[in-house]
Amino acid sequence: MDTLYISSHPDDFRSLLPLIAAGFCPSPPRILHQDPPAELARSRPALVLAGAGGTVLSGTSAVSWYLAATGKRAGSDKKQESQVWQWLSFAENELTPVACAVAFPLLGIMGVDKKLQQSSRAELLRVLKALDGTLALRTFLVGESVTLADAAVAMAALLPFKYALEPADRKSLVNVTRWFNTCVNQPQFLKVLGKISLCEKMVPVTPKPNTASNVTVTAAAAAKPDSGPANGPPKTEAQLKKEAKKREKMEKFQQKKDMEEKKKMQPQTEKKAKPEKKELGVITYNVSTPPGEKKDVLSPLPDSYSPQYVEAAWYSWWEKQGFFKPEYGRKKLSEPNPRGVFMMCIPPPNVTGSLHLGHALTNAIQDCLTRWHRMRGETTLWNPGCDHAGIATQVVVEKKLMRERKMTRHDLGRENFIKEVWKWKNEKGDRIYHQLKKLGSSLDWDRACFTMDDKLSFAVQEAFIRMHEEGVIYRSKRLVNWSCTLNSAISDIEVDKKELTGRTLLPVPGYKDKVVFGVLVSFSYKIEGSDEEVIVATTRIETMLGDTAVAVHPEDSRYKHLKGKMVIHPFCDRKMPVVFDDFVDMNFGTGAVKITPAHDHNDYEVGERHKLPFINILDENGLLINVPPPFLGMKRFEARTAVLQALKDRGQFKEVKDNPMVVPVCSRSKDIVEPLLKPQWYVDCREMGKQAADVVRNGELKIIPDHHLKTWFNWMDNIRDWCISRQLWWGHRIPAYFVTVNDPAVKPGEDVDGHYWVSGRSEQEAREKAAKRFNVTADKISLRQDEDVLDTWFSSGIFPFSIFGWPNESEDLRVFYPGTLLETGHDILFFWVARMVMMGLKLTGKLPFKEVYLHAVVRDAHGRKMSKSLGNVIDPLDVITGISLEGLYAQLADSNLDPLEIEKAKQGQKSDYPTGIPECGTDALRFALCAYTSQGRDINLDVNRILGYRHFCNKLWNAVKFAMRTLGEGFVPCEKAQLCGSESVSDRWILSRLSAAVALCDGGFKAYDFPTITTAIYNFWLYELCDVYLECVKPVFSRTDSKGQKQADVCRQTLYTCLEVGLRLLSPIMPFVSEELFQRLPRRRPRDSPPSISVTPYPDTAEFCWHSEDVDRQMEFVMSVVRTIRSLRADYNLTKTRADCFLQCIDSETAALVQKYSLQIQTLSYSQAVHSVVGDAAIPQGCAVAIASDKCTVNLMLKGLIDLGKEVTKLTAKKGELEKQMEKMKEKMTKNDYKEKVPVKVQEADAEKLRQSEAELQKVKEAIENFSKMM
Repeated sequence: MDTLYISSHPDDFRSLLPLIAAGFCPSPPRILHQDPPAELARSRPALVLAGAGGTVLSGTSAVSWYLAATGKRAGSDKKQESQVWQWLSFAENELTPVACAVAFPLLGIMGVDKKLQQSSRAELLRVLKALDGTLALRTFLVGESVTLADAAVAMAALLPFKYALEPADRKSLVNVTRWFNTCVNQPQFLKVLGKISLCEKMVPVTPKPNTASNVTVTAAAAAKPDSGPANGPPKTEAQLKKEAKKREKMEKFQQKKDMEEKKKMQPQTEKKAKPEKKELGVITYNVSTPPGEKKDVLSPLPDSYSPQYVEAAWYSWWEKQGFFKPEYGRKKLSEPNPRGVFMMCIPPPNVTGSLHLGHALTNAIQDCLTRWHRMRGETTLWNPGCDHAGIATQVVVEKKLMRERKMTRHDLGRENFIKEVWKWKNEKGDRIYHQLKKLGSSLDWDRACFTMDDKLSFAVQEAFIRMHEEGVIYRSKRLVNWSCTLNSAISDIEVDKKELTGRTLLPVPGYKDKVVFGVLVSFSYKIEGSDEEVIVATTRIETMLGDTAVAVHPEDSRYKHLKGKMVIHPFCDRKMPVVFDDFVDMNFGTGAVKITPAHDHNDYEVGERHKLPFINILDENGLLINVPPPFLGMKRFEARTAVLQALKDRGQFKEVKDNPMVVPVCSRSKDIVEPLLKPQWYVDCREMGKQAADVVRNGELKIIPDHHLKTWFNWMDNIRDWCISRQLWWGHRIPAYFVTVNDPAVKPGEDVDGHYWVSGRSEQEAREKAAKRFNVTADKISLRQDEDVLDTWFSSGIFPFSIFGWPNESEDLRVFYPGTLLETGHDILFFWVARMVMMGLKLTGKLPFKEVYLHAVVRDAHGRKMSKSLGNVIDPLDVITGISLEGLYAQLADSNLDPLEIEKAKQGQKSDYPTGIPECGTDALRFALCAYTSQGRDINLDVNRILGYRHFCNKLWNAVKFAMRTLGEGFVPCEKAQLCGSESVSDRWILSRLSAAVALCDGGFKAYDFPTITTAIYNFWLYELCDVYLECVKPVFSRTDSKGQKQADVCRQTLYTCLEVGLRLLSPIMPFVSEELFQRLPRRRPRDSPPSISVTPYPDTAEFCWHSEDVDRQMEFVMSVVRTIRSLRADYNLTKTRADCFLQCIDSETAALVQKYSLQIQTLSYSQAVHSVVGDAAIPQGCAVAIASDKCTVNLMLKGLIDLGKEVTKLTAKKGELEKQMEKMKEKMTKNDYKEKVPVKVQEADAEKLRQSEAELQKVKEAIENFSKMM
C-alpha cells in the first residue's frame, strides 16, 4: 500500500489537496500525519509508492497529480490534462500568494500591515473576479465533473472563503461562490474538510496553541514554495529557539491588536446584524454515466433538492429510449390506436434565435400537453423544426462578414454569400435545439426540420407554382413597407410601432444627427389664377415633393367653390387638382389634406379612386429622385430640413406644432420604414380569408380562448392581399421567370405585367410554359429568374404539411395530417396561424389542425413588455442555472444597444435583480410559467415566484425522502390501487383529496386551464399530503402493538398511492424531479411496469374515484378547530408546552365528529389531550377561549401559563368588534328597500352571518365572565 505523509493542520491547504485527490483513488493510500523519514523525503506532502522500488513523490503538485490520475480526475484526454495543468499553475502562482497575503495576518502568521493587507485584498478580489467570469457558464473548471483543477483552485481559495471573503464579497462573486460551495460539498471534500463555515466578518483569528507552529511552517512554505526545509538544510536548535521567541512576541502583539479591534467594534455590538440569507445548496451528480445510459438510482438521494443533481443524465436517456417518438410501444405507426392520435408542430423558432421567456412559456405549455397526451396512451408526436428567418439571418451573417473580413454580401456575390450563410447555420444554428432540450422539451428530434431543407424547399416551390398557375399569386406594383438600410420590403410583424407624445429626436441609421419626429408642419398651396390659398398639414414635410392633389370632404362648405380648381406646386410647374373624397375628416386641422399617392397607404387609395399620377420621390436607399434641384439626390431626412426652409423662404410656411403620432421602425435595422411603390408578388387572400373565417364560424376550427374570435373575424373579413416578395438573398428564391420573346411579332412586356411571368420547377419547365403561352419555339424564349426570395411566413404557412413531405404521399402525412392542436402566442394569430389555415385549406383541402390555443404575452413583474433597452429580457437558461448581476451586465455589453440604452437597462436590472438571479432549475421555471398562464391575461413574471417553486421542489423532495423511510426497504405495494376497507379517517380523507386532484388535473388539461392544474398539484402535495396527512400518521407508525402494526401497513399502502399518483400528476409539468423520485419508488407490477414515468399512464378519474364531499367537509371542520388551537398557542407563545384542549360542541353530532377525529386534532394541534364537551357542560376554569365555528368553541387549558388580564382585554376588544359588525348588519337589514332590492340569496346569507355573530358574541361574553372569575 502507498503511504502519504501530510500535515494535520486543518488550514494547511498544501496537504489538504493530496488528501482530497486520494479520496478519488480506487485504493486510497495509508495516511500518516507526520514528517516522512529523513532518508525518504525532507518535506510534506510526500507519497511513498509501494512496489515501485521505494519511489518517493514530494511536493503538492506531484503528489496530487499522481493520486488524481489514479482516480481518473486529471482529465479524460490530452486536452483536458493540459487544462488541468494550467489551473494547477493558476492556483499555485496567482491565487495562493494573494490568498496567503490576505489570510496570514488574520491567522497571526505574519505581522499586520494595513496598507499591504488592503492592496493584497484588492488583488485577491481581482483574481477571483477573473475566475468568476470563467465560471459564469460552467459548473466545473474542466469538463462536466470535479477534477484536480477544481480541487487545487478550491484549496487555494479555502483560506479567503473561511477568513476573508465577507457576505458582500461573495455576492459580487456569485459564480465563484456557487462553484466553491459545489466543490466543498462533494463527498471527497467533506470527508477531508468537514462542513466549511464561510466568513461572516473579516477579523483576526487566534490560532490554537498546539497547531500554531505547524501552520507557521506549513502555510508559510505554501506561500513561498522555494523557501523552507524543502530546499535547504535542517534548522539548528539556536535558530528554532530564536523563531519560537519571535512567534511569542508576535502572538502578544496580535493579542493587543485584537483587544484594540474589539474596543473599536464595541458600539456596533448593540445593533444586531441581520442574519445572512442561507445560500441555496448546489449538489451535483458525479456518477459516471455515458450519454443515453440510465442514471444511477441506487445510490441514496442527496439531503436536499438541487436542480443540477436532479436534471443530470435524464434527457439523453429519454431520447435514446425513444420515449418521445410516436412509434414507442407500437408495432406499426399506421395501425389504428383506440386512444387516438395527438400531433402538434412547434412554432419554428428562428435559426438565429436564442431562447427568451416567451419561448420558454410556449415550450412549457406545449411540452406539458404533449407529455399528458403521451401518458394517456395516444400516438403522440410533437414535431420540432427551425425557421430560416430570412432577414434576421442575412443581417447576422452580413454583420459577421463586415466585422471579420470588411466585406459586404455584394463583394462576395450571391452564390458565395449563400454558402457563407449555410456555413454559419451549420456552426451555430442548432444552439436553440440544445436550449429546448435543457427545458425538457419531449420533441421527436429524428423528425426535426429546417425550412431550407430540400424536402421543405420543394414543398415551398410547389405551393408557389400551384397558386401562381391558379392565379391566386399575381404580380403588381403597390406600396410596401420598405427598409432603406436592408434594401428590402419587410412584413408588418417586423415593423415596430413607436408611439410619440410630441416632438422627439430619434436616431436613424446613416445619419450623424438625430432626426425630429412628432411634429405637424402646416404650409399653403396657392390656387391657380387667384390670390387664394389652401392650408394643409403633414408630419413628413419632405413627401410634399411627391404631392399630386389636395383633397377635401364633398360636404365641406369651405371648399365647395374650389371644385375643378388646381393648386400650384411651389417647387415645380406641377398643377394639382382639388379632389373631393369622403375619407377626409372635416374637423381635423383645416379640413384640407395633401395627397402623395406613391408614399402613403391612405393616399394610395385616394390616388387609385381619382386616377392621380403616382410620383415616386425615393429610391431604394432613401435618396430623393424625380424632384427638382436642389432637392435631387438628397437623403430623405436632410431633404426634410431643406424643404421646410424653402417653404419659409417662399412665405408659404405657416406653423410647426407638437403632434402625437406613431412612427414605423424596422425591428431588424432600427431604420424608419418608408411606404414605397415596388413591383412585387402578392397572394390574393379574399377567397382564402372567407374560407378561414367560415371554418371558425361553423365550428370546424376552434380558437381558445374565444375572446380572440373578434380579432380573427376582423382580420379575415377585411383581409388585404399579402405581399410575399423580399429583396434578400437568403431564403426560397421565387421560382418565377420574366419572359423576353426574341420575335418582332411579340411586343416587349413590362415587369408589372403578369402575362410576361411564368413559374416553373426548373428553367426548362418555365421555358416550355413560355413558348406555349406566346406560341413560339423554345429557342426564342429568354428567361430572367426573379432575384427576390419569398417572405419567411410563406414557408411557415405550409409548415404543418411540408414537414411530412407534401406534395408526396407518406405514412407520416397520412397519420399526422391534419394535426390536432396548434399552440402559440396570440401575437402571431394573423401572421402565422391564419396563413396556415388559409394555405392548408387551399393546397390540401383540409384544416391543418382542429384547435388553436393562444397563450398570453410574457411581461416583467411590473407589467412592462419585455424590451432589451429596459433590461428585462431574460434568457430562461439564466433562470435555470442562475446568474450574477455582473453576468447580466456582461450580456448587455455584448448586445447591439447604444450606451445610453445600456445604462438604462443596467438600472432596470439592478432594481429588479440586485443580487442577480438565483438558480431556480427547469422544473420550477416550467411550473411557474404554467401557473401564470391564465387565459386572456398577459403574464407578469416575477423571478422570486419562480424561486418559490424551487422551494416547493425541495418540500416535495423531503416529503418523498421521509415517506420512503416510512415505507421501509421491504415494502411491497399492492398490485392495484384500491381501498381495503380498513383505512382510517386520515387515509380516507387523503385518498379523497387525491381523487379530487386527479379530477381537477384531468379537467384542467382538457380545458387548457393550467393554473387549475398547478394549483391542484401544489395544494395536494404541500397543504394536504405534507402539512396534514404525513403529520397525522406519525403516531400510527410509532405504535408497536399488533393492531397498530396492521393500521401502519394500511397507512403505508395509502402513502405509496399518494406518492406514486402524485408524481404522475406532476410529471408533465415537472419532468425531471418527478422522474428522479419516481425511479426510487417500488413498482406495483415490477415485471411489466413502464421504464419511465414519462410513459406511465396518467391518473384517470375512473380509477381514482374515491372523492367524498362528506369526508372533505368533516376534515375542513377538523382543520378549522386545529387552526384555532394553533392560533391560541401562538397568541400565548406555547411553543413547546402541550396543553389540554376542551372542545365545547353545540350538539352531540359535533361532539361525535370531534371524538372521531380526536387523534388527528391532538396530533396536528400539538395538544396534550383533546376532550369533547357537549352543550352547557362545565369547562374547567383557567382556559383560553376561541371560536372555531358556530358549532364548536376551543378552550385551551392555560392555568398558570397565561396573563389573565391580557386575555380579558383581548376578548373585550373582540366583543366590541362583533357588536359593531352586528350593528352595521342590522342597520343594513332594516332599511326600507332592503327586502325589495336585495336578492333573496343575499338576504339569507346576511341573516346567517347575523346569527353566527350573535352566537359568537354570546360565547365571548361567557369567556370574559369565565376569566373574570379566575381573576
